[in-house]
This record gives sequence, structure tokens and C-alpha cells, in this order.
Amino acid sequence: MIQEGIKERVVTRLNTFLEKALYPPSTYDPALPVGSYWDTTLADLSWRDPAPLQQDVSCDVAILGGGLTGLSAALHLARDHHIQAHLLEAGSLGWGASGRNGGFCGVGASNLSHAGMVKRVGQAETERYYQDQRQAVEGVLALAEAEGFSVDPQGQGCYVVAHRPQSWRELEADHLIYTQVAGYPARLLTAAELREQGFNSQENYGALHIGVGFGLNPLKLTQGLAESARQRGAQLYSRSPVLAWEKVGSWHLWHTAGGVLRAKQVIVATNGYTPEALHPTLQGSLLPVLSNILVTRPLTASEKEAQGWWDPTPLYDTRRLLFYYRLLPDGRLLFGGRGGTRDTPAERQRLRDWMTQRLYTLFPAWQGVEIEHFWNGLACVSRQLHPHIGCSSADPSLWYGLAYHGSGVATAVWAGQKLAQESAGIPAQMSALFRQPLRSFPWPGLRLHYLRLVYRWAQWMEG
Repeated sequence: MIQEGIKERVVTRLNTFLEKALYPPSTYDPALPVGSYWDTTLADLSWRDPAPLQQDVSCDVAILGGGLTGLSAALHLARDHHIQAHLLEAGSLGWGASGRNGGFCGVGASNLSHAGMVKRVGQAETERYYQDQRQAVEGVLALAEAEGFSVDPQGQGCYVVAHRPQSWRELEADHLIYTQVAGYPARLLTAAELREQGFNSQENYGALHIGVGFGLNPLKLTQGLAESARQRGAQLYSRSPVLAWEKVGSWHLWHTAGGVLRAKQVIVATNGYTPEALHPTLQGSLLPVLSNILVTRPLTASEKEAQGWWDPTPLYDTRRLLFYYRLLPDGRLLFGGRGGTRDTPAERQRLRDWMTQRLYTLFPAWQGVEIEHFWNGLACVSRQLHPHIGCSSADPSLWYGLAYHGSGVATAVWAGQKLAQESAGIPAQMSALFRQPLRSFPWPGLRLHYLRLVYRWAQWMEG
């Protein structure tokens, strides 16, 4: 239980987090329902709510965050390294982005351009980054097969669709990088060729097909990782937010409402929902950004034929504030997009209405099709525009896997494996890009203002 001497500190830090959080308290409240379509795809959700921490316990490695990164780390620590791992999740397992994303298992976890990556870490490490990304994607299916669970894979690769004629040149440049540098299978398609493949919209000016990736059910992936981790001996706790974090000697102490978790090493795997006030390493270094998703009712075969879309391969467009979409196994359309910086009930409704109209504009044959699910969640951006996987420069016993830039399904699972390996004392092979230390944003209290300026610039650039 929380000791009397630190109760005041606990309350102070919790209030500080809520006061300084970039979004309203409701954004971070695990008691509020998400409304995700993925929740309806599983008959039994009891696995998401293991008992909360109710006593003082010690372990080798403590993990903060019960999403894809944290659960993967717990599984690999227990299975591959026989290390005792305990995981704390503030809500239900997969409550954050892991249970809310669009299920795009692909490459692209860095928002840096190819030239930007080369400038930062050099040509060789950039090439390694591309291979790491491919390994991450392929590793998801390999892990699911090895552990005996299904993720409902769909499609082969991913399409990047030019939403206006002038975007075609961007696709040509990316095609050269993917084929000549990354070594990915990739090909360019004209608008007519893309329509023949089974995708048609009002904004189709050709596409790039990247042959690495697929669609999946992210909640089934989360479930598979959770149940496998538990079977291998990891201890998982839900509804156990860390209210205070202190270090006494070589021990990290995480205080919750029900007990204290003590560990020699800790892994932070909370991404866009990171409680920055808990530790100086985390403060001001991440920018959570809202992503919004709606899902229609199941479309009939004739409705799909009328629009000319039957390919289940995931797609996203070339906008800076992109739209992403895919047909789901039961015939529904999942349609997502970035946007919003306030996350109030009124703003959520405005974004739902706007996205619904955008869907009807892009796919006129589906005008008026009912929207049955709408939800949002936080993706995570870093100042350096790439993921960070490694340890704190100030404390080598503090590890983190964070900032997947809205493309973290594969990278998060891969990051958990790498963090498990490194915290076990075995150096992991990965691009130097991932190992760059976290850096705070300048005047971090202004991060949402920076984001609004970026959004306005992107909207102006798109015309």
C-alpha cells in the first residue's frame, strides 16, 4: 500500500500530470468506454482485466503499459530470457492505441524523409532501418504462428494512393527508395490499374504498392500477446496506474493505489498515453496526436461492386494529414484520419461529422451508408520524428519504447522484443536511428500550439 509519507507527493504528482496534460482529463480516463469496433470482434474480453496490483511485490523487470510494446516485452522476457516480468496497465490491457488503431501492420514508423534519415545516421544505418521495419512486419505473423494465435491477416502489402495529380512524383521518388535502397517489393500503378485491382475513389491518381505489410485485427494481436505472456510466466495487472515513482538505491519503486512494485530495471511502453510527470526523462519529449476512426455497417456485395472496391489490402493517401482506409473481413469500411487538438465532446462530434462527409465524397456509391462505430486515440510523435528504443542516458536501468508516429503495430511488437533482449543484458541489433536519445521539445507547454501550426500549414499546402 502507499506509505503515509508519500501520499502527499502522490496527489501532487497526479494533479500535476492532469493539469499539464495536453488534452482534457477524459482523454486519459480508462473508466470511459472507447467505442472501438475491435471490441465487438471478440466474444470474451475478460482477458483484458487481470486483477489489479493489491500488494507489495518485487521482480526483475517492471513494465509500464499493457499495449503491444509492453506485452511483447513481457512475453519475450519470460519466454526467451527466463526473466521475471511484472506489467502495470492503468486501464484494461490494450486500452490505449493498441486496441484502437486501424490494424495497419506495415512499415513507416519514422516521419523523417529518407534524406533526413541519411543526414542523421548515415546511409548504412538508414538501410538497416528499412530492414528492421521489414523484420518487424514479418515478425508479427511469425510470432503469432509460434504462439498459436490468429490476428485475422488481410491483403498483401499496402497501397499509397495519390490524392491529386501532382502527388504522383512523390510516389515515383518513394518507389526508387523502396526498390533500390530498402529492397522491398514495390510497384507503381496508374489510376486505371488500381481500379482494376479493386479500388476506386474520387481521389485516385495512381498508387504505389509496397509489398511489405498487411491488415490485421489489433485487439486479437494484443490478446495473443497477453495470453502468451501470462502462460509463459509474466505477471499482468490491469487498472493499476502508477501514482508515484521513486528510486531507492538500485530499486525503482512504482506506487499504485493497491501496492508497490519494486524492480531493478523498468521499461516504459506507454507511447501517446505516457504520464510524463512521473519521471524527468519523459517530460516534454513526446507529442501525442489524435487519430480518429469510423467504421460503417457491413457493405453488401452489390454496394462494393457499385463503388468498384473489393480489394482488402490496406490503403492510405499522400496527404500530409492523411486518410487511411481498408475493407474489413465482414465487409465493413474502416476510415481513419488525423486531426483535432482539443478532444472535447463537441470537437469529437464535429470530427465525426466531417469524416463522414469526407467518406461520402470519396466513395459516392456509399452515400448515406450508416456509421456504426466512431472512436479516437492518441498516436505519438517525438521531436526527432522517429521511434526511440533504448535506455535513458541518465539511468541505464530505465528503458523505453516510444513514438511510432501512427504506424506502430509492427514496430511496437518488435520494440518489445528488442527491449526484452537489451534489459536481459544482450545487445540487440537495430538501426542507430532507433537508439537516438529522447529530447524535449522547446517550451514543451506549447506543443499543441506547434501542432496547430503544422496542421494549418498542411491544410494550406493541400489547397
